[in-house]
Amino acid sequence: QVQLVESGGGLVQAGGSLRLSCAASGSIFSINVMGWYRQAPGNQRELVAFITSGGSTNYADSVKGRFTISRDNARNTVYLQMNSLKPEDTAVYLCNAQTRSRWSSAWNNYWGQGTQVTVPS
Repeated sequence: QVQLVESGGGLVQAGGSLRLSCAASGSIFSINVMGWYRQAPGNQRELVAFITSGGSTNYADSVKGRFTISRDNARNTVYLQMNSLKPEDTAVYLCNAQTRSRWSSAWNNYWGQGTQVTVPS
């Protein structure tokens, strides 16, 4: 079993910054891709950014240039630095990770509970 716990969400004014963290724990041998998704009320869950075990990153066009994803492999933690926040960034942000145990050849997908980010207009 793997647990993902997000933190760092909150309310911030437009133009401000926020840093999200997601720590993975449990039966983890390795973590492949870690990513951040978000879901606003009435909207589909969408990918915000992901980062591979080697550090390669990809971003949604809507956050490119404003958000930065990073990870600390030694701590099984992924971060999302959010700058120049806009009201349309308001959503529940969820952490996702692909992990496997020592004796498994398959990657398993896990989700955190989510952390609320609110940017009032």
